[in-house]
Amino acid sequence: MRILGIDYGQARVGIAITDSLNITVQGLRTIQRNNSDKIILKEIDKILEQYEIDTIVVGMPLNMNGTISERAKITQEFVHKLKCKYNKLKIDTIDERLTTVTAHRTMNFLDINKHKKKNIVDTISAEYILETYLNKVKNI
Repeated sequence: MRILGIDYGQARVGIAITDSLNITVQGLRTIQRNNSDKIILKEIDKILEQYEIDTIVVGMPLNMNGTISERAKITQEFVHKLKCKYNKLKIDTIDERLTTVTAHRTMNFLDINKHKKKNIVDTISAEYILETYLNKVKNI
């Protein structure tokens, strides 16, 4: 079984997935939200048809001091929708502070064209979210 990682953003949502042994992480895609979670849920439906997934992890954008941000409240609403729709799957969240910053650093290090960055930053952030979750689960 695989784990799906989600970087839930205001404009775009990054999606990443583990391999079947939950060892490696791979970015799948970035989805344009167009102000609709229905688009995201339809894409997740397609992914669930294609892969055997037992867990979905969503990055929680906390403030730097660990408090709940406005964006985190919106993300919590999305997580609630996931829990209602995919109630047979484990739905979890993980602190995602600085994942976007780390994703930008990675893209700068790799010298990725600035026009391409916008389209992949969320997917890379989803990869970092999923890697953080895997590391947390392995250390338990």
